[in-house]
Amino acid sequence: MFITVEGGEGVGKSTNIDYLQDYLRSRGVDLLLTREPGGTGLAEQIRELLVARREEGVDPLAELLLVFAARAQHLAKVIEPALAAGQWVLCDRFTDATYAYQAGGRGLSADLVRRLEVLVQGELRPDFTLLFDAPVEVGMERARERGSLDRFEEEEIAFFERVRQTYLRLARESSGRFRVIDAAQPLEAVREQLHSVCGELFDCWGVRH
Repeated sequence: MFITVEGGEGVGKSTNIDYLQDYLRSRGVDLLLTREPGGTGLAEQIRELLVARREEGVDPLAELLLVFAARAQHLAKVIEPALAAGQWVLCDRFTDATYAYQAGGRGLSADLVRRLEVLVQGELRPDFTLLFDAPVEVGMERARERGSLDRFEEEEIAFFERVRQTYLRLARESSGRFRVIDAAQPLEAVREQLHSVCGELFDCWGVRH
């Protein structure tokens, strides 16, 4: 099974992904945890190019192509081999993030993203996607508390509002695949939601609760 975890800045993805992987592994799931951009040596180098603050502005199209270059390497070297070997893959962000950040946030054509998606991924799509959602002000306050901000985190509030609304639209359009987690709630309440979602996963894929 290919599970992706999505969400804007400061929604608690990292904390809850760690919890989710422990929960799944404790129930016998052979799980690979990875992330985007990244997941391989080359893809991690591309990630550093993408998130580093720099004086030179990054053209949105150049950013989009770098994202898909990292994704192509990640798929070929990590995700596809793991799925072929029968592992579950849990990935911190995937192509929904590209629709949200590069199409929604940057204003690039969603059709352009779609064409690159088909070119790079073929028919491969996530089986299940968890979207951690919180108001932008809540997420950005949490992000600032973590320390210094990267190039994306320094964007204006309007950028992140577009990102959030794109994510929520994707979730409505693909409601069979998405489950939206209210990440503005206290951590214990968020994990109760995760337990419910895991129950759905196990029922669908025959894993013991």
